[in-house]
Amino acid sequence: MATMDDIENLIARSALGDRAAFSRLYDRTSAKLFGVILRVLKDRASAEDALQEAFMKIWRHSGRYSVNGTSPMTWMITIARNTAIDHLRRVKETVDVDDAADRLVSASPTPEQSAVAAGEARRITACLDELEQDRGAAVRGAYLEGHSYAELAENFGVPLNTMRTWLRRSLQRLQECMAR
Repeated sequence: MATMDDIENLIARSALGDRAAFSRLYDRTSAKLFGVILRVLKDRASAEDALQEAFMKIWRHSGRYSVNGTSPMTWMITIARNTAIDHLRRVKETVDVDDAADRLVSASPTPEQSAVAAGEARRITACLDELEQDRGAAVRGAYLEGHSYAELAENFGVPLNTMRTWLRRSLQRLQECMAR
């Protein structure tokens, strides 16, 4: 598994146009980013398209990433999640069950990928469970289900700025929890 420093180095080298570094960055991070996108889109073909689009954004904007102590994966996951949400909003189509079944492709993760993903999922779930119930539900809605801040504010009956504050503070608490 790549370390934070490895990923930061690959992003920096990608910013200089190093295609080999970008290829290694893709190899080391694409599975995780694909998982984030797939959780939002719930469709493998759309998720693959969104992943490609997200990596194009990462390539174009790699010069904007600055090493500031935050995880480079957080930066990349944000790009991937936002790309998936943009894709979801663009498409907003009703998918026929038969069509969806035709597009599904079985690409099971390797045992190692499954073990790593399960461990990360347990850590994230434990950290989400430490949040107040409504804050945890808001974070799940925004970052796993792709709901907009406005939709969440309406669902929880709070002003939009309150929802933004909830999510920002909850993400800070999650970051602190994951760093432990």
